[in-house]
Amino acid sequence: MSALREDLDPVPQTFDRPVPHTTQAAEGLLRRRFTVAEIEAMVAAGIMDPKERVELIGGELVPMSAKGIRHERLKTFVMMQLARKLPEPLAFTPETTFRLSEDTFVEPDFVVYANAEALEGLDGPACLLAIEIGDSSLAYDRGRKASIYAAFGVRELWVIDAVRLETRVFLEPRPLGYRRMTDFRTEAMLVPTLVAGLAIKLSDYS
Repeated sequence: MSALREDLDPVPQTFDRPVPHTTQAAEGLLRRRFTVAEIEAMVAAGIMDPKERVELIGGELVPMSAKGIRHERLKTFVMMQLARKLPEPLAFTPETTFRLSEDTFVEPDFVVYANAEALEGLDGPACLLAIEIGDSSLAYDRGRKASIYAAFGVRELWVIDAVRLETRVFLEPRPLGYRRMTDFRTEAMLVPTLVAGLAIKLSDYS
């Protein structure tokens, strides 16, 4: 988390009166830093459409890629596998707003956690498994987004390639990224390290 902050902290400046928090844009211009609470308030007030697909990364709103039919079909398959095979009392939620800090939330395709009551206070270390299905967003999911999950202590991340039906598994989070990354082919059995009894094989998808 500290590493993430170093990238996003603004350049110090002196002002006569308080100004909103900002993030440092790539082109050097300051941008206002939003909080999760502020985004939720804007949605409640009708300023933002609740169906607008965005993530909040270090205070900056990031538009999400549109999801095609290939992504949605594979997501349905994974969801049915989780529903059938996930042992009690574990639970999963699709496309939830995963609040990682006061100024960062992401929307993974799935999060798996200890029980249904744990969703409200879910944070990085309490997430047993996060799953992203990447189509047009695959490079981002494997790169920048994976580093965000690692910085906030998400212990296992699967990024599934919706085209090739191959999976990159990320383990052992560190502030600058995951220590271990392993690629699995379509016919491999995917078995999460923290979820006993769950196994998914993408070759069963048709």
